[in-house]
Amino acid sequence: MEINWRHNIRWRDLLQGGQHRARHFARSLRDVIYPPACATCGLPIAGHGGLCANCWRSVRFIERPYCEVLGLPFSYDPGPGMLSAEAIADPPPFDRLRSVATHDGAVRDLVHRLKYGDRTDLAPMMARWMLRAGKEAMAEADAIVPVPLHRWRLFSRQYNQSAELGRSLSLLSGKPMVSSVLVRVKRTQKQVGLTAKGRAENVKGAFKVLERRRDEVLGRRLVLIDDVYTTGATVNAASRALKRAGAAEVTVLTFAMALADTISA
Repeated sequence: MEINWRHNIRWRDLLQGGQHRARHFARSLRDVIYPPACATCGLPIAGHGGLCANCWRSVRFIERPYCEVLGLPFSYDPGPGMLSAEAIADPPPFDRLRSVATHDGAVRDLVHRLKYGDRTDLAPMMARWMLRAGKEAMAEADAIVPVPLHRWRLFSRQYNQSAELGRSLSLLSGKPMVSSVLVRVKRTQKQVGLTAKGRAENVKGAFKVLERRRDEVLGRRLVLIDDVYTTGATVNAASRALKRAGAAEVTVLTFAMALADTISA
C-alpha cells in the first residue's frame, strides 16, 4: 500500500508538472505571436490585458466619497451615506449606481473599442475593474442582467457589449447571468447626440421582462450591466421594467460614467 501510495503521488506530481509546463509554453507562444501591448495605445507592456503607464495615468477612477445612490464623486467628504442634490431632487428607479471611472482618456478608448471595434477581448479586463467598483453589490447579488440590444441592432453589431461585460463578470464572480429575461421591445434610434430629454423619450417603454421569465426577477437582487452611464435614460428605463416585474433591488454597474466635462458619450 505504501509503495502504491508513493507511486500515485509521483504520477500526480508529474502530471501537475506537465500541465504547468504546458500552460507556460502556451503563454510563451502567445506572447511571441501576439506580444503584450497596451489595450488602448498599443505600446509594448509586460503582460496581456493591461495599460501602459501613460494610459493608466489618464484613468480617473471613481472612489469614495461619492453619492451613495448615483455614485457621483464629491469634491470633498460630506460624511458617510450622503446623497447628491441630483439624487434627492430626482430619485432614480434603481437603488444604487457604481462606475469604475470617468468617461475620458483611456477609459473612453476602451469603451469605444469594445462597443464599435469588435474588441470583445477587452471585456475580461474591464469586468475585473467593474467587479472591484461594485464589489459590495456583487457580493449580495442573485443575478446579473445586461442591458439588452434590440434584435435588429444585435443582428447588425453581432454582439452586445453589455452582455460581453456581464458574461465576464459572471465568470469572475460566480453569479449567474440571465441574459434573455429583460428584452428590448422598441427599436430606438442611437442615444449619441440626443439631449437628456430626447434620450429619455427615446427609450421610454423600450424594455420589458418576459412574462415566462418573471420568476427569475421576482424578489431578486439584480445587478444591471451597461458600458457607460451618461444621462441615465437607458438604465432608468431598464430598471423600471425590472422593478415592475418584482425585482427586490436593482444596482446599476457600468464601466464608465460621463460627468459634465465628459458628457459627449
